[in-house]
Amino acid sequence: MLLATILLFAGCATSRKAERVAKATQEAKEKAIKEKYADKLAVPADSVSNYPLYSFVDDWYGTPYKYAGRTKSGVDCSDFICILLQTIYNKSLSGTAGNIFEACRPISADSLKEGDLVFFKINSKIISHVGFYLQNNRFVHASVHSGVVISDLGQDYYKKYFFKAGRLKS
Repeated sequence: MLLATILLFAGCATSRKAERVAKATQEAKEKAIKEKYADKLAVPADSVSNYPLYSFVDDWYGTPYKYAGRTKSGVDCSDFICILLQTIYNKSLSGTAGNIFEACRPISADSLKEGDLVFFKINSKIISHVGFYLQNNRFVHASVHSGVVISDLGQDYYKKYFFKAGRLKS
């Protein structure tokens, strides 16, 4: 009986230690993601608060562009946005950047907030590109030349082709 009691308490202590280690590991991951994306967004680390979003971005960052791709071996802009919205916000969309725009209500660029979408007409009369707004004028998207990357709406290239910002209807 004494041996059983000792083993029971030893097991509980081991379990609590494992929980503390797991919690510390998770906290370290979250801190690293916050610091990494605070740097990329040029914001204070405490403003990077949506850990699931930034963890998702981190997981996909650098994935090469592939037209009609939907995997980490290659993804296009609209599929990347659809996967992000499904994974992080449980919002189901599909189709082209233009189809995604139709699921949004236009908003002014100066009212953008995390979760809004930005649309571009690149060498085209139709919407040909979409990105997901993060903060501080930065958005994540699947770029033809760089794959999944964070860019600044203030860059001349994006200013030139920017069409509209949108917020999902619902």
